[in-house]
Amino acid sequence: MKRRKRSASDRVFMIVNHMIAFFFLIGCLYPLWFVVIASVSDPSLVTSGQVFLWPKKINLIGYQTMLEQKEIWIGYKNTILYTAVGTAYNLCLTIPAAYALSVRTLPFRRFFNMFFLVTMFIGGGMIPTYLLIKNLRLINTFWVMVIPGGVGAWNLILCRNFFTENIPLELKDATRIDGGSEFAIFFRVVLPLSKAILAVMLLFFAVGHWNSFRSALLYIRDTDRYPLPLVLRNLLMKSTVTDDLSSSGISMNRLLGMQGLKYCVIIVASLPVLVLYPFIQKYFVKGVMVGSVKG
Repeated sequence: MKRRKRSASDRVFMIVNHMIAFFFLIGCLYPLWFVVIASVSDPSLVTSGQVFLWPKKINLIGYQTMLEQKEIWIGYKNTILYTAVGTAYNLCLTIPAAYALSVRTLPFRRFFNMFFLVTMFIGGGMIPTYLLIKNLRLINTFWVMVIPGGVGAWNLILCRNFFTENIPLELKDATRIDGGSEFAIFFRVVLPLSKAILAVMLLFFAVGHWNSFRSALLYIRDTDRYPLPLVLRNLLMKSTVTDDLSSSGISMNRLLGMQGLKYCVIIVASLPVLVLYPFIQKYFVKGVMVGSVKG
């Protein structure tokens, strides 16, 4: 079949599209690249704005300072625990609930769907939520970072749509004929066919817990329970101290180390997510697109 020759307007349209996409790509990648080169450049040059495209005067004082900060590693450990336990908790609640809502014979199915849907538009507010957390005695505990965000309405709807559109009814009926219960259908039929949506939910929940900042700021008081984002925020605030160095007892090398520290911590904090994403990327787009076809 002969390929149709593009007109001049088509070529102009494609050139403009590629140029726009290129500028968007640069806008997304440059901040990441700048953080990388700033973390290995002389902090004084970074602060003065002399580092732009390439690192200058390779200097690892930021990483050296990071290794000396005990609170960073405590925050890293806490964040890993919050992410692992919280993600498992989210999956154990969201996936079964979404499958139950996808079963057309579920009694009061429409009511339960509306019940979860309303939570997307109406929230209790920060103060009532804080009072609830306080009455449940979760303030300043490990579980305050896990339990309150157990189920998200959007993720629930995404999973429900995936189960509705992609799990054949014939397989469920065949399992029932063989004497399988609803639990058997869920574990033997549904879960093996749901790798795409499970990968998507794993990424969503893990990134949400890894970047969790607001909950820790509101509910965590003990610094030994701080997650990494809150530790990073405190270090960034500390790195902005530039006045009265003599009275504060901060040497110039120490100050430069704190300036370079923020870029190093950003890299270390982002690295696990960047490493995880390529392994589940093939499921990610498929799960999001298929799960969002119908409401």
